[in-house]
Amino acid sequence: MRKDVRILLVGEPKVGKTSLIMSLVSEEFPEEVPLRAEEITIPADVTPERVPTHIVDYSVIFPLFQANVICIVYAVNNKKSIEKVSFPCPVCLCVAMYRVPLILVGNKSDLVEHSSMETILPIMNQYSEIETCVECSAKNLKNISELFYYAQKAVLHPTGPLYCPEEKEMMPACIKALTRIFKVSDLDNDGILNDAELNLFQRTCFNTPLAPQALEDVKNVVRRNMVDGVQDNGLTLKGFLFLHTLFIQRGRHETTWTVLRRFGYDDDLELTQEYLFPPLKIPPDCTTELNHNAYLFLQSVFDKHDKDRDCALSPDELKDLFRVFPYMPWGPDVNSTVCTNEQGWITYQGYLSQWTLTTYLDVQRCLEYLGYLGYSIITEQESQAAAITVTRNKRIDLQKKQTQRSVFCCNVFGAKGCGKSGFLQGFLGRNLTCQKNIREDHKSYYAISTTYVYGQEKYLLLHEVLPDPEFLSEGDLSCDIVCLVYDVANPHSFEYCARVYKQYFLDSRTPCLVVGAKADLPEVRQLCSLSPLDFCRKHKLHAPQLFTCNTADAPSRDIYTKLTTMAMYPHVTQTDLKSSTFWLRASVGATVFAVFGFAMYKTLLKQR
Repeated sequence: MRKDVRILLVGEPKVGKTSLIMSLVSEEFPEEVPLRAEEITIPADVTPERVPTHIVDYSVIFPLFQANVICIVYAVNNKKSIEKVSFPCPVCLCVAMYRVPLILVGNKSDLVEHSSMETILPIMNQYSEIETCVECSAKNLKNISELFYYAQKAVLHPTGPLYCPEEKEMMPACIKALTRIFKVSDLDNDGILNDAELNLFQRTCFNTPLAPQALEDVKNVVRRNMVDGVQDNGLTLKGFLFLHTLFIQRGRHETTWTVLRRFGYDDDLELTQEYLFPPLKIPPDCTTELNHNAYLFLQSVFDKHDKDRDCALSPDELKDLFRVFPYMPWGPDVNSTVCTNEQGWITYQGYLSQWTLTTYLDVQRCLEYLGYLGYSIITEQESQAAAITVTRNKRIDLQKKQTQRSVFCCNVFGAKGCGKSGFLQGFLGRNLTCQKNIREDHKSYYAISTTYVYGQEKYLLLHEVLPDPEFLSEGDLSCDIVCLVYDVANPHSFEYCARVYKQYFLDSRTPCLVVGAKADLPEVRQLCSLSPLDFCRKHKLHAPQLFTCNTADAPSRDIYTKLTTMAMYPHVTQTDLKSSTFWLRASVGATVFAVFGFAMYKTLLKQR
């Protein structure tokens, strides 16, 4: 909403423009009226809308485009004055270019016993920019306060964006905005706002719930005017839109505008930048994660749209979920980034993983997405920034030898064709046969899922780095752990890994793990000065880990647990990492919680 309002009074000479301003300020009719009043500023605390208001008497010096509303003043006792009520050329230009609302003001009503409305009505019907017409008297102070209230209202709660008087229906942009608001407020996605949802909506927008009788009265108004406005004792979308049409038609624009602005809309019915991108300070070497309340909210959104209760979102369910967005935010590559079911639909775990990925890689986009879903409104938070946890500096984690982070990034390096993509897809439970079904244009350079380390659920984000060691960006090198992948059946494959390690990670504190991919094929001697095993020994790295995704079932997840553990404990020495006891504790923890998680999944599925 605007921070102030500028009202400009224009009209023929002697119609009482200056008198209107003087009467408002002094609350009495001035005996002597100057040729033109100076600009008047009314403080916010004495205006009905609590907004500072500047009132300007017309002058060629004052730029018309600075006006937020123009009052065209005429004298009701002067026929020539009424006949000349039209748009002067500068006003026409201002209205056309800046969509400035207009108010017709019939002054000197104390001098006549009749109304000028019959004469003025055709003019109002001719110009949709005219918000209203007010007859008043500067002499006896009739409707003076009302005049400037309507002028304020025309700026703060304009009719134009909401309603078309000629068609007697709401504008398409208004219908679109209110439809999104309805869907966000429909917490169970049944197409009806029940009493609980209506009360939450009322409390969110107007800070007070509706009494049971008032709620019933509202529904009765809809019932009397529409056949399908109320269903199962709840308000349908048609009923919701009808109510707002009724508010507008009865001059209660402020009700609809209050709702729109609470849900983030500006005067053009676009979501504001302040709403979509609230301030969030992220210091260097810190990452961003979703907090517990954010995951609960996202879980409720998933449940709301998982109509068949199969713990996966079909294409239609996913489309319905994103219907409150102005565009489809997830492309087909998402299905190659997270876990899916046998039909290729994103699972509950995959859904949360994609949100985790977005938060980690592009927190501003995550804030935008949460804004579309109405996070701050449904959770009654100041903004969706309340959903984000900014982790502490990684250097502090190293010093304290512990971390509270839940998301760890692993950059995967390797020569072209060494098996990096297969390694990423193996993390999502896809063997070589499943991977062959992924279209080339649907492939992703990311894979994210959960692992368990010492019984703690953590997200591991794998990022495939393009094989160009001469042009690696800062983002390519910034990660929690490095995975160097080579093809055991290609003699030239390991040389790339050795070169990347020596050039970028030899003196780095980032832990590294060498992985021999395609381990189902016969291993050949690598044409490198040192074999992979000798290379790891020389640089005090963990011995190369063999991996294959050419399996009958899902590939083994042990190596991903190992990567997560190394990322969580970068301070642990390589000697400790080689200890069988260390890995036994991590593996047992992962196994126990995987079994426990499956049991919980079955229990929740039965409950749903």
